[in-house]
Amino acid sequence: MKFPLRVVSVERSLFEGDVEFIIATGAEGELGVLARHAPLMTILKPGPLRIQETYGGPEETLFVGGGFLEVLPERVTVLADVAEHAGEISVDAAEEARRRAQERLAGTLTAAEETEFQNALAMAEARLRLARARRG
Repeated sequence: MKFPLRVVSVERSLFEGDVEFIIATGAEGELGVLARHAPLMTILKPGPLRIQETYGGPEETLFVGGGFLEVLPERVTVLADVAEHAGEISVDAAEEARRRAQERLAGTLTAAEETEFQNALAMAEARLRLARARRG
C-alpha cells in the first residue's frame, strides 16, 4: 500500500510521489515508515533518506542534513535544512568540509561555535559515508 511522500529543502523540492517505504535517520536512530504508520514528528539527523516506491524494489537515496519528518494519516513530509540527491554529492567537497570543521574544532571556540562545527563535521561525515557507499 502506497502513501504520498514529499521531500523539500529550503532551496528546492527533491521528491514528490507515492511510495511504499522510506527509511530516515531520526534523532533516536533509523526509522522506517510504511503506509498506516502511527502519526509522529521527529527531528532528522544528517544521513541518508532511502525511498522505495515499491517495497523491496530499487531505492532512491537522498542526503538529508537535518530537519523534520512528519507522518500524518494522509501523507508523509520531510522538511530538510539541507538536502540533495546522493549522486550530486562531491566526495572532494565533503572531505574539504570535514577537514575545515576538524581544523576549527582544534582551536579555541565558544560553546556556540563548538556546537556549530560539531554539526558541520557530522554533516560532512554523513555526506562522505553516503557518497563512498554509492561509489562502492
